[in-house]
Amino acid sequence: MASNEFQPLQGMSDIYAPEIYLWRMIEERARKLFACYGYEELRTPSLEKLSVFKRSIGDTTDVVQKEMYSFEDRGGRELALRPEGTAGTIRHLAGRGEEGQNARVFYIAPMFRCERPQAGRKRQFHQVGVEATGEPNPLADAECIGLQQHLLEEWGLTGSRIQISTRGTASDRQPVADGLRKALQPHLKELCEDCQRRIDENVLRVIDCKNESCSKVVDQIPSAIEFMSDESRQYLDTVIQTLEKMGIAVEVNPKLVRGLDYYVHTVWEITHGALGAQNAIAGGGRYEIALGKKAVPGVGFAMGMERVITSLENCGITAEQFAPQGGLWLVSLGDNALAENMKLARELRGKGVRCGMDLEAKSMKAQMRRASRAAAGKVIIRGDEELSKGTAIVKDMKEGSQEEQSLEEVLRIS
Repeated sequence: MASNEFQPLQGMSDIYAPEIYLWRMIEERARKLFACYGYEELRTPSLEKLSVFKRSIGDTTDVVQKEMYSFEDRGGRELALRPEGTAGTIRHLAGRGEEGQNARVFYIAPMFRCERPQAGRKRQFHQVGVEATGEPNPLADAECIGLQQHLLEEWGLTGSRIQISTRGTASDRQPVADGLRKALQPHLKELCEDCQRRIDENVLRVIDCKNESCSKVVDQIPSAIEFMSDESRQYLDTVIQTLEKMGIAVEVNPKLVRGLDYYVHTVWEITHGALGAQNAIAGGGRYEIALGKKAVPGVGFAMGMERVITSLENCGITAEQFAPQGGLWLVSLGDNALAENMKLARELRGKGVRCGMDLEAKSMKAQMRRASRAAAGKVIIRGDEELSKGTAIVKDMKEGSQEEQSLEEVLRIS
């Protein structure tokens, strides 16, 4: 085992081969699919003003109260490492004026939360997400849900389930809060200590509490949807009907509220059996985020890449399947061949050919082992005799066959 001196901080990881090949597949397929839906990439800073998250996520959320890495810099400014991607994205789009009002952007980036490290939860984790700004539109919500499911399928995760609900409009918040508090009051002593506090601070957090006694109480009271306006319920119905027409099945889960204050209307969560009991793989929703005097409406989702990777591995999709394959390996028999192969490698790489070679004189057996480890498709062997004739021995690593070819023919190999 490596010395602790060389280990990253607890809850953070180095990502390297072969694992990195799976990460690259996820990122490349995401970028390709997002382009099909008209999304552009956005990269925001990892460090933001603390107020960006307090105003958007909400002062009473667990993220703000318990999980953020926040501190003051030398100038006394309150700063925080981003715990999620939406707030910084909307901060950027709000500053773009009209151009940011109907934007489609995606991000692939590290996030930071000061949580106790455990399976599937790291202090530095990574998310891939999208944000589409614009006024509330059930069709936009349905398209965003469809995009998220499409992305999971592109990665190889079929058979996911979508649970959907609504947070209603901003004007629903008070009637919902009042109705839930009244319904929960007779059961106060049955709730956990956190939920007894949450009734006054953020009563919706009681609804998705994982404590068994709290869950039993929630099952006995009316759902939050029952306290919402007809407009909000109709909005949700339209989202569901649109998804059905798109061939996407969903199930309504009134206990799904999602914990951030900026959500309005549609919220959803996607689960997958590959994760076992803790099966939530992704989520999203419609939101309205107020930054200063400007409120930015939109819809989006985020997925934790670590959880996606765990799901892929549990489905038998491994990093080795995406390791670089093919290309050439140059074997040099003698110092003259070594010098000439340096020139040849540069020419081949200039043509976009994956090409490797040893940079010091080694036995042919040792060089062939390196070619095999690099999964080279063909090996180009040159010694003094081949140099004098302007040829090379080309060995096919899969078939085991070899033939002598001219240097011009070698340069045409791709």
